Amino acid sequence: MGHPSERHTDLLVVGGGLGGVAAARTAARLGLRVVLAEETDWLGGQLTAQSVPSDEHPWIESGHTSPGYHELRTRIRDYYRRNYPLRPAAVELPTLNPGLGNVSRLCHEPRVGVAVIDEMLAGYRSADRISVLYEHVPVAATTDGDRITAVTLENRRTGTRTTVTAPFVVDATELGDLLDLAGVEHVVGAESQAETGEPYASPVADPTDQQAITWCFPLEYRPGEEHVVDRPASYDHWKTHVDPFWPGPQLSWEKIDIHTMKGRTNRIFEGDLDGVHLPDLWHFRRIRARSQFDPALVDTDITLVNWPNIDYWESPLVGADIDQAARQTALRRCRELSLSYLHWMQTEAPRPDGGHGYPGLRLRPDLTGTDDGLAKSAYIRESRRIKARFTVLEQHVAVVDRPDGAGAVVFPDSVGIGHYNIDLHPSTAGVNYVNLECYPFQIPLGALVPVRVRNLLPANKNIGTTHITNGCYRLHPVEWSIGEAVGALAAYCVTAHSEPHAVADSPERTADVQRLLADTLGIPTAWPDEIRRMRPSQAARGATPVLAKPRQRSVPAVTRTI
Repeated sequence: MGHPSERHTDLLVVGGGLGGVAAARTAARLGLRVVLAEETDWLGGQLTAQSVPSDEHPWIESGHTSPGYHELRTRIRDYYRRNYPLRPAAVELPTLNPGLGNVSRLCHEPRVGVAVIDEMLAGYRSADRISVLYEHVPVAATTDGDRITAVTLENRRTGTRTTVTAPFVVDATELGDLLDLAGVEHVVGAESQAETGEPYASPVADPTDQQAITWCFPLEYRPGEEHVVDRPASYDHWKTHVDPFWPGPQLSWEKIDIHTMKGRTNRIFEGDLDGVHLPDLWHFRRIRARSQFDPALVDTDITLVNWPNIDYWESPLVGADIDQAARQTALRRCRELSLSYLHWMQTEAPRPDGGHGYPGLRLRPDLTGTDDGLAKSAYIRESRRIKARFTVLEQHVAVVDRPDGAGAVVFPDSVGIGHYNIDLHPSTAGVNYVNLECYPFQIPLGALVPVRVRNLLPANKNIGTTHITNGCYRLHPVEWSIGEAVGALAAYCVTAHSEPHAVADSPERTADVQRLLADTLGIPTAWPDEIRRMRPSQAARGATPVLAKPRQRSVPAVTRTI
């Protein structure tokens, strides 16, 4: 271990995902000096280091989104226009989608997201408003009563430790690590139905009920070539083991259909590779469509494998019984599942022509910045969550729980907006998918304020949601908006010599923060009424003229299947 050093700053942000980046950038824009610590050497979290192309909502191109998130998306498109050999027709598209993937109107390579985020922070870093500590993880937190007085960060490469003091601390880690280190009251796993009143909550509280994680990876396909990876040690387990809630072994094309909760057979390819919106795995999260690029330089598609059969649900990553060794075992098994699925696809997967295997499937480690071609980090869907002054419940946002056309609950302390379905993947407690349609919703300030600790703010999947509503507040644009709200709240508290609890207790101070967000930063805190009351399935049927072929996310209510 290296010699410790000390730093002081206005705001410490631990975790460089989208929420952490947005919090740091917003606070710096409002005059604070920020230390931003990130466990990998890439900023961007689920968009970059976890290699998950954007999961977004039908209104993402309508102007009803954060200007900062809109800037991120615009810069990604412009980066391609400046640096990639696009066909002339693609260059001229205002809504350029380099991958033409079905999951989002903007599917792109992870490293492009990294480059763009670096661009967005460059001026603040040059002015010493933001100092980024790469490959740093929190290892200790010092507290004094209801305040965090210092956080110790360790450099993962050198072992050197740095202790940072700041009047306000943001936990933007992927698993809510500061909540544990600082003794901040928090929730792990599923609350009980008796506790939350949520119709789809667990019958009894279960801290082991946490969403599956996934280790994603990009692939290209080169027919006639051999790119088979080594057979992982646990390959036979994934090939033969069948979980009670799954239709077969994970090394197969079989998955659960969230519409019917019955087994369904996928295909990796459906028709022409250059097709658009085909219902196969290849087009689902495609991040480079060769049809968009100069064929003299780009001759293959690239897709991002974040598919149901590589969800890892054997063991949770956090909880009272999960020590560091158990977490590392789970992460190793998750990686082996992904590599096993790739090996199976290359060697044994049934093809429509009666043959087996696609040996031309090739990893692209240059796109992930890793040696093996897998993402730098596992894709995390669920974290420790603060016990907050206010907790968002299923009843506040889910269509099935709200009178038709009522919209989501309007929060008078809203500090941002978002949308996604309540989307719970199979869990480590053996619970199958839960997928409920939601109305466009707001982010209440009360969900960002811990019940006790006065100077910690959450900016990732650790806000005041439940196991159920985490499923709709965990996606890219919502995490970004949470980060912006937290950055603005911290800046307001520093300037006004206040604290988050005092803001939450005062309608006047809450209104000050809302004006800071809306008037100074241009961030919307409410949906237009005609959209707020609209189900995304209505938008998909063309009920609003501002959308261009939005993605349909409507699914019927499903039962909680154990």
